[in-house]
Amino acid sequence: MTIHPEIAKVLSTLPAPDGAPLDPAAMRAGEAAHVPPADQRLPLHAVDDATAVTPAGEVPVRIYTPAEAESYGLLVYFHGGAFFLGSLDTHDHVARSLAKETGCKVISVGYRLAPEAAFPGGLEDCYGVVRWAAEQGRSLGWDGRILAIAGDSSGGTFAAAVAAKAHDDGFDRITHQILFYPSLDLDFDEDRYPSMRENAEGYGLETAGLRPFNAFYLESGAEPTHPLVSPIKRNDLSGLPAALVITAEHDPLRDEGELYGRRLYEAGVAVTISRYDGANHGFVQNFSWIPEFYRAFEETADFLNGAAVNPGARP
Repeated sequence: MTIHPEIAKVLSTLPAPDGAPLDPAAMRAGEAAHVPPADQRLPLHAVDDATAVTPAGEVPVRIYTPAEAESYGLLVYFHGGAFFLGSLDTHDHVARSLAKETGCKVISVGYRLAPEAAFPGGLEDCYGVVRWAAEQGRSLGWDGRILAIAGDSSGGTFAAAVAAKAHDDGFDRITHQILFYPSLDLDFDEDRYPSMRENAEGYGLETAGLRPFNAFYLESGAEPTHPLVSPIKRNDLSGLPAALVITAEHDPLRDEGELYGRRLYEAGVAVTISRYDGANHGFVQNFSWIPEFYRAFEETADFLNGAAVNPGARP
């Protein structure tokens, strides 16, 4: 399927990459300039900023309560942005939509960004907030049933790594992991996945940009083959939480996400792999105003309610 016409319109306005060095501060400022004012955001029962006190330090979080209720499932959300972009504000609309559709109380994590905090800084923040959420369950109104984690793009890297780290630590409270077009293999090889070639140029995220984008996160000397850096490198995926893996047809990262889903299935994990045709990388953040792509939030709700987990995986 060709790229969705509304996405194509936006892509046609983007300047071609010029090969200039990336400037994190300028790029963050550019993102911040496009954040809509608070009165134009999806209304919820409550949205509160707080601080999670974790072993990694104090981590800012934003807590979204969809409606008044006696208790809630909890969904801890990690925003995307190639590890050096994104914030509680740039992905505020994603967290709001997740809360509205799932009925969960969503905790969005303002983790430390690279290059100021390279690996494992952001990962430690994300993991720490998940443990904090479980510990603060009573004050958060947790129903004790659902403790899900979700992330888009590099946030999906964190979600997969947090699920694995929790399993290895014997922390078994995480019930679901939702990975929106995740980056799971930072050991880049353009020939390893066909989607790296098929979607190399013209769809927003370009294959040639992956290495410089993620270099900030790896500046600590992190090894791309380490399974907490590249979760697809983990040998044993058994025992991990049920997974929803959402991919985009026109995304260089499509095939690694789908391969990870198949490997989870082969390891005995309940998995749904869902490819969104006509979509590109980042569609949940950038194009969820298109009804067929907003469906990703509804599919997440079905997954958390048990309706979307199937016994097989997309080949």
